[in-house]
Amino acid sequence: MKPIIIGVGGPVGAGKTLLVERLARYMKDVKIGVITNDIYTKEDALFLAKNSVLPSEHIIGVETGGCPHAAIREDYSMNEAAINELKSKDDFDIIFLESGGDNLAATFSPDLVDFSIYVIDVAQGEKIPRKAGAGMIKSDLFVINKIDLAPFVGANLDVMRADTITHRGDRAFYFVNLKDCDGLEQIIQWIEKECLLKGLGE
Repeated sequence: MKPIIIGVGGPVGAGKTLLVERLARYMKDVKIGVITNDIYTKEDALFLAKNSVLPSEHIIGVETGGCPHAAIREDYSMNEAAINELKSKDDFDIIFLESGGDNLAATFSPDLVDFSIYVIDVAQGEKIPRKAGAGMIKSDLFVINKIDLAPFVGANLDVMRADTITHRGDRAFYFVNLKDCDGLEQIIQWIEKECLLKGLGE
């Protein structure tokens, strides 16, 4: 069976790696592999190998040597090779492909992933959804992380919600605090329903 490839993008520090770690930890019945992208290091891959429940052989770190999101949007041959390497190791249900720190315009090539998740955090400012970058608009799921910080950075979640609806319409988005797993279950349910098609026909 072909694994579902889910791209995870967003700015540096938004919580992409933590999201993947949480999903791998709590989606216990799903066999998960992960590919991370960084410019000159494998820091995110090493974090997952140390902190996640995944076996280290289920994690591959790609060093892009340049702009990290180029390897998931333009010349994605390195990630294709990494996906094929993971497929040779096990029969995965999902492979998460995490890009490096993206700008708001970065998107995944539809030839590389089946679904995409774009993550931002509240501390980056409530105006991020209003800027309407392609990553936020075109992603299948939009995640606004670190909602616990809103009172400390002067971010109005109601404003962020309204701006998100303006630019995404009825496409899915969730407010979360991944550190405490607040809102994580909504993301898991979305992946199960939209990506794994669980419950279809019931």
